[in-house]
Amino acid sequence: MSAFQLFLPCAAGVEGFLADEVRAITGSNAATAHRAGVQLSAPWRAVMQLNLHSRLAQRVLVQLAHAPYRGEDDLYALAQAQRWEDWFTPRQTFRIEVTAHKSPLKSLNFAALRVKDAVADRFRERAGQRPDVDTHHPQVRIHLHLTEADALLSIDTSGEPLFKRGWREDKGDAPLKETLAAAMIAASGWTPAAGLPLYDPCCGSGTVVIEAAQIACRIAPGLKRRFAFEHLLAHDKAAWKTIKDEAASAVQTSVAPIFGSDVSHRMVDFARRNAERAGVAAAVQLRGGDALERMPPCEPPGVMLLNPPYGERITAAGAAGQRQRERAQEARIGRESAQAGSSEEFFRQLASHWKRHYAGWQAWILSPDRELPGVMRLKATRRVPLFNGPIECRLLRFDMVAGSARGPQPPVHADAS
Repeated sequence: MSAFQLFLPCAAGVEGFLADEVRAITGSNAATAHRAGVQLSAPWRAVMQLNLHSRLAQRVLVQLAHAPYRGEDDLYALAQAQRWEDWFTPRQTFRIEVTAHKSPLKSLNFAALRVKDAVADRFRERAGQRPDVDTHHPQVRIHLHLTEADALLSIDTSGEPLFKRGWREDKGDAPLKETLAAAMIAASGWTPAAGLPLYDPCCGSGTVVIEAAQIACRIAPGLKRRFAFEHLLAHDKAAWKTIKDEAASAVQTSVAPIFGSDVSHRMVDFARRNAERAGVAAAVQLRGGDALERMPPCEPPGVMLLNPPYGERITAAGAAGQRQRERAQEARIGRESAQAGSSEEFFRQLASHWKRHYAGWQAWILSPDRELPGVMRLKATRRVPLFNGPIECRLLRFDMVAGSARGPQPPVHADAS
């Protein structure tokens, strides 16, 4: 069976978790983590499995050719030498996508144009006709990655990014990508087998709790979508049907207690509809409620996992007077919004609420603020670097113990990270 060189790009900070996931999906220990992705050699069956089952990868690329370059003519020669006719026909549409890291070329658009010309010219020479370009909904995506000195050509087998699971139609402002939610879950170490409840008190449209519920129900994240590899000549329809049937038969009823709440009842309605489409409506308990007021949904121990609103995403909020809350409800679309006082005050009140009522729980917060532990007067026992799009964040773990918030306490200075 032929092996293909695969590369699965991911968000910075996720590489190690993705490598573990790839090994679990493929049963191979050959996966190695690199900068912003994981590489491995695997058969075509693994291409289909990884697209269907990976929660952390952005896409699955089949690497075709790698060579040094100095200019656009080198890129043309590299692309023109590839056997594109083994992958698709001139009756299909295609698109060239370019990424670069320290490339000396002045125009990536011109680089894409030269590769497009090379592909079209090869088909015209061998088949007498060339495929059309479709920049919006191509059947085939060819990926060109440029470094300072080397060019790498790949076929994208995913199509739409893998975070597009096919179930999230309702969302608010600054929604969390499903791949990042899955990375937060992986970094926290939460698994259904441990039997610990998982709770997101700022659940928004439900991304974290729905990802967790799908994990608990063993629902493959790609079951509700299509993939680019289904348009390629290498596609094995019979094998793909078997893989999907196996995934569908593995779905089970979750026994893991998973909870979500949000100050916006509109967002809770969104989360419920998303959970229904994701097939986990019976596996999650969702309700409205302010994070500064909601009591634990069950007895400890438990795991809280949240991506609270912050600066570059949206202004933080929580409980305040009724007047401020009504004004905030009018001013925002989804998620907790501005309260009287700063976001620092929100996090101080949140920490006080947790100390009073959440003893025995672990709290994991995704935040770009490295000083947040000091603001909350809590000590972070772990800091996991993760990127929320372009925003560098830390997933901070706080182990909650019983305490008093009756008076001010000296801040705990965050360790360098």
